[in-house]
Amino acid sequence: MPSASFSSSRSYVRRSRRKGGHRIPLPSRTQSSEPCESVPCPNNVTGSAMAATACAGPSGSGGGGSPPVPAAAPATTAGHHSPYDLRRKSPPAYHEPGPSGACSLPARKRPRTDAIYRSLSQGVDVCNVSQYLQYELPDEVLLCILSHLTERDLCRVAQVCKRFNTIANDTELWKSLYQSVFEYDTPLMHPAPCQFEFVAPDECEADNPWKESFRQLYYGIHVRPNYRSKKDSRIKHFNTIRAALEYVEERGGGSGGVGSSSSGGGSSPAIAGASTGACACGAGACSCRRASTSASAPAPALLFVHAGLYQEECLAIDTDIQLIGCAAGNVAESVVLEREAESTLTFAEGASRAYAGHMTLKFSPDATSTMQHHKHYCLEVSDNCSPTVDHCIIRSASVVGAAVCVSGAGANPVIKHCDISDCENVGLYVTDYAQGAYQDNEISRNALAGIWVKNFANPIMRRNHIHHGRDVGIFTFENGLGYFEANDIHNNRIAGFEVKAGANPTVVHCEIHHGQTGGIYVHESGLGQFIDNKIHSNNFAGVWITSNSNPTIRRNEIYNGHQGGVYIFGEGRGLIEHNNIYGNALAGIQIRTNSDPIVRHNKIHHGQHGGIYVHEKGQGLIEENEVYANTLAGVWITTGSTPVLRRNRIHSGKQVGVYFYDNGHGKLEDNDIFNHLYSGVQIRTGSNPVIRGNKIWGGQNGGVLVYNGGLGLLEQNEIFDNAMAGVWIKTDSNPTLKRNKIFDGRDGGICIFNGGKGVLEENDIFRNAQAGVLISTQSHPVLRRNRIFDGLAAGVEITNNATATLEHNQIFNNRFGGLCLASGVSPLVRGNKIFSNQDAVEKAVGGGQCLYKISSYTSFPMHDFYRCQTCNTTDRNAICVNCIKTCHSGHDVEFIRHDRFFCDCGAGTLSNQCQLQGEPTQDTDTLYDSAAPMESHTLMVN
Repeated sequence: MPSASFSSSRSYVRRSRRKGGHRIPLPSRTQSSEPCESVPCPNNVTGSAMAATACAGPSGSGGGGSPPVPAAAPATTAGHHSPYDLRRKSPPAYHEPGPSGACSLPARKRPRTDAIYRSLSQGVDVCNVSQYLQYELPDEVLLCILSHLTERDLCRVAQVCKRFNTIANDTELWKSLYQSVFEYDTPLMHPAPCQFEFVAPDECEADNPWKESFRQLYYGIHVRPNYRSKKDSRIKHFNTIRAALEYVEERGGGSGGVGSSSSGGGSSPAIAGASTGACACGAGACSCRRASTSASAPAPALLFVHAGLYQEECLAIDTDIQLIGCAAGNVAESVVLEREAESTLTFAEGASRAYAGHMTLKFSPDATSTMQHHKHYCLEVSDNCSPTVDHCIIRSASVVGAAVCVSGAGANPVIKHCDISDCENVGLYVTDYAQGAYQDNEISRNALAGIWVKNFANPIMRRNHIHHGRDVGIFTFENGLGYFEANDIHNNRIAGFEVKAGANPTVVHCEIHHGQTGGIYVHESGLGQFIDNKIHSNNFAGVWITSNSNPTIRRNEIYNGHQGGVYIFGEGRGLIEHNNIYGNALAGIQIRTNSDPIVRHNKIHHGQHGGIYVHEKGQGLIEENEVYANTLAGVWITTGSTPVLRRNRIHSGKQVGVYFYDNGHGKLEDNDIFNHLYSGVQIRTGSNPVIRGNKIWGGQNGGVLVYNGGLGLLEQNEIFDNAMAGVWIKTDSNPTLKRNKIFDGRDGGICIFNGGKGVLEENDIFRNAQAGVLISTQSHPVLRRNRIFDGLAAGVEITNNATATLEHNQIFNNRFGGLCLASGVSPLVRGNKIFSNQDAVEKAVGGGQCLYKISSYTSFPMHDFYRCQTCNTTDRNAICVNCIKTCHSGHDVEFIRHDRFFCDCGAGTLSNQCQLQGEPTQDTDTLYDSAAPMESHTLMVN
């Protein structure tokens, strides 16, 4: 911008009550008292000339001096008309200027437009021209003029007066200038080194977001091939990135200081350096001044790479420099850096505050080349550097290596908002003690793993979207570490997260779902902490643990898997605690093949299969879990397995609570097992568990069922309030029951039949609805030192060719009697105390009552029963002795045997109404034994 070459001979003190108020001339402080000299004015006064006149800087006499006031120019030819005549109006009164040519009238009395127009046709009074330009020129015309200025001149214009300041800060004016320089559709804010953010104008706190962004970005240089900048602009332009980088190195490396030399690839003077604190436009008080930075930490140089395809640029950055794409629309898609031979962009030691953002990085090796590319990448970050990579699109066509490689001690980049997708190899590879922060990236559809972490690398990865990979989502192996938080990992062909060979990642608040195989796969001595994740809807197990791996799985939700929830096999271990595992198609937790995990404080429920499945010599400590509402067994233990279950709540299952079968062993201690549709515990086929200190109640098919050769030690349990017998022993089973309390059953206490055996010692059996102990059908148990009392039927009943050994038992206060033996039964009885029983059967018979009166059809008192041939009764009908005497007197009757029955005559099921009983009761055949329990149909699914 040109400036005046002379000083004003007079100074003014401005006293104004409005814009353009009085200016009272005062004597000059200089020695000169001459009036302003006149300067000629061209006949055609163009807009640029007016702007130049209006924008002249202050005089050299000091900041308090007024702008120079040139004298009137000589008159023009008489026939010439000024271009301002196009807007001429009726002429107002005109005051001639003083003889000196200076305008001494106050502003409100100075000649208006028509007078100025006349003066322009004769000779211009520069004071009046300045007056017109400063106060009378329409805003639209002034905006049009200012739109042709550079940023530096525009800032100087803003210092002329308040009106110019307002117009020169017009938002649209700066937007147009901004987009001609930077091309962005939205202001890009740069609040600090390596920080860039697009901010919508209506969300920006600055009064003029475009000017504020211009101020923050002004110190940058530009790579804009074949671009011709404005003549007076100091913004530096280059044709290639390499030339711009060399220029930065020549001007002081990575600092923001770029001098005003015109050497290099650009054609205009360079901008003033930000590190020096000098104003970018040269105006001392201009608002575009960038905040100066400390001399000890100068701002990294800023390099704008404009739209275009940059091929074979050798970009190895080892200093602090910021590279950012610069284009309209989608910036990253418009700025493409591509190489075929070596890594596209490399950051090396020294690039501690480097930046690359808003561009596409491609590595596209020549398919015909024989060069090995396993160490070539789109983006490479090596030892001892910490660049920031932001909003980049990264694509690699190499079938080896990775798209992004971060390696070496001290490698600590920030990679965020990048799209690493559709690569023919690994997406992101972090190795060899490297660290770094990786956040908000899109990593998808890569041929190999989305992320590899190896060899003590320890990155922090947050909020990444890792999906639809053709391999695993994240793979940590060979002692890889890392902290993974709030990542969304889904639809990968193999596991969402794989841990192998000593790797030990921490994974928190991630969502791992819809994997085409499993969710998390930990194997070959893998470790790791998986905390507060959502793991769901995977085709295989949500979590796999195998081959001596020992991860921690804590507070996760593992649900809706197409197979199991957690699958531990092949000598796997692990701590599985405080998880919510539900809705899986197979077992919530499966433990097999010598695996030995700790499973505690979990909720395992509403599985479409079972809760916990331990098989093939599986082990494990399973404690304080809540296992409920599963379709099959709450816990299965089979095929040589020996887990320990302690203090669990296993309830409300649709089949068995705990199911031991096919040589399943283990310990079941201090658990609450209740409200199952089948038995609380079933033991079968050679299984031999220790069941101690449990509460087993509310089973709809009994408390404990031991059958088909089952064994086991049942000790100090409380077995109560079951719908059928508290303990069933049948079909050659031989358990040991010691010191249990079996009470308040809605059927018998212990039922032993179909060849059942067993040793019953020191148990308390009381208040059961049927016999305290019922022994039937070729069974032969041993009962020692038990107390059987307060039963609502008999204490001990032996029937159907069964026998038993009864030693030193106490049998008392039972309603139907103490020891009741059917015909043909000869037990070994020694040292028993049978006393104080109510003997209700004998009393009813002695009193002439029908036995149905005391039994209804729910109890089976043992007494003589008969059949009536006259009434055509069947083998399943029985008639008590009093009904034979009274109701069937004179009929053809026969004695059958002394056994358990209720009277069908009293029940009203015969053709003749019982004369000893009241209203008939609908009933079917007499039941000689308690109802048989339901055996589990749990599927044995490996």
